[in-house]
Amino acid sequence: MGKITGFLEIERLEEGYKPVADRVKNYKEFVITLDDASAKLQSARCMDCGTPFCNNGCPVNNIIPDFNELVYQGDWQNAIEVLHSTNNFPEFTGRICPAPCEAACTLNVSDEAVGIKSIEHAIIDKAWTEGWVKPQVALTKTGKTVAVVGSGPAGLAAAQQLARVGHAVTVFEKNDRVGGLLRYGIPDFKMEKTHIDRRVEQMKAEGVVFKTGVLVGAWPKDSKVTNWSKAHISSEQLQKDFDAVLLCAGSEQSRDLPIPGRELDGVHFAMEFLPQQNKVNAGDTLKEQLRADGKHVIVIGGGDTGSDCVGTSNRHGALSVTQFEVMPEPPVEENRPLTWPYWPLKLRTSSSHDEGCERVFSVSTKAFIGEKGHVKSLQTVEVQWKDGKMQEVPGSEKTMQADLVLLAMGFVNPVGTVLDAFGVEKDPRGNAKASTENEQAYFTNVRKVFAAGDVRRGQSLVVWAIREGRQAAKAVDTFLMGASTLPR
Repeated sequence: MGKITGFLEIERLEEGYKPVADRVKNYKEFVITLDDASAKLQSARCMDCGTPFCNNGCPVNNIIPDFNELVYQGDWQNAIEVLHSTNNFPEFTGRICPAPCEAACTLNVSDEAVGIKSIEHAIIDKAWTEGWVKPQVALTKTGKTVAVVGSGPAGLAAAQQLARVGHAVTVFEKNDRVGGLLRYGIPDFKMEKTHIDRRVEQMKAEGVVFKTGVLVGAWPKDSKVTNWSKAHISSEQLQKDFDAVLLCAGSEQSRDLPIPGRELDGVHFAMEFLPQQNKVNAGDTLKEQLRADGKHVIVIGGGDTGSDCVGTSNRHGALSVTQFEVMPEPPVEENRPLTWPYWPLKLRTSSSHDEGCERVFSVSTKAFIGEKGHVKSLQTVEVQWKDGKMQEVPGSEKTMQADLVLLAMGFVNPVGTVLDAFGVEKDPRGNAKASTENEQAYFTNVRKVFAAGDVRRGQSLVVWAIREGRQAAKAVDTFLMGASTLPR
């Protein structure tokens, strides 16, 4: 490495945040990216460790030691080339990825991991500023056509890869803007949507056609999943018009909490609440918007989606925000000898939590209590876990005030009617059944229909979606051409 003793001499430096009092007044990003000098110092902490576990810890297998070395040498232009060789959208992952690569960092065994995510963030932001991110137009066209259903990170990654080898790619998105849950799930204060927009412009220049507001297949009438489509195309038409179809529709069906009082007004899925605010931020006007102004908000679910609800509620001006988690509070520090290089169990406090939130662990909600049809409180009980089973603690029942309850307990599967329209076989969890290995990678049971991303693997990370989109692109290219030069 450029500075062989860097990890001994230089401490980890986190990216900065704007003050809470300032950032909760708007929906702009508030992370302060490392400047060039700081990024160089942080990259110098990368060890000559022999076996870079970070590469395997990263789902897209970023070549992390190489771009760290290039940043240290000041060769930023080659650093973005290395980064782009494995990751189509580092501006997404550099902002919202939880960084499993850092958990796997060799330095993390006994010290603080290299700040890989912050360095990645600095590289791609500099690349856009310097104008190094340009369309890569295929020199020759194959004459083959591919339909990609869904414009989330899996669909976008696959579409870009396929366009770059000369296929004519059309992306179908049911909502009015491109991006999937990147657009209508992740709050703008975590990732502003201009990052999606400029990638879309790059992909259009590369030949990708985007058709928004177009629903593929049928749609359940009672679904609470966001659907702002204005047009429809049948699965039969897609199979007729295109040489291959790749399903990247995502896992959007939220996990419900069917307890007494679930039907009350004021009890909503997180994915009813979050997309509306993103749509308003984009300049649209909604007749009715779910808002937390002046309300006591309870978020049920301790993950990232719940954290996003916390941050959005605080920006609305909620009176109080409480987040429930049914699992016990994890330790502040992980057991590194036990977990490294894998993703550890430890307490994770997000920037949204720092903005104001009471976190309650080991609690289960028994019932929603209403008045005149609207939720007013919750009945809760403490729980404990024994032999892997949840047990209620006798005498621990409580009633908590709540004017707005947001269910953020994860996602169970894609909207089934989309898969049904194509006749795609499902796995036991309701996802598209498709392997990732051998010659049948990403094939469904339906000829020339493929599946990748959350629609296949279930709820997961953006970085996993990008990986699957890239790998599925290679599978589709091989199917169409008999061989592929795309990386797997």
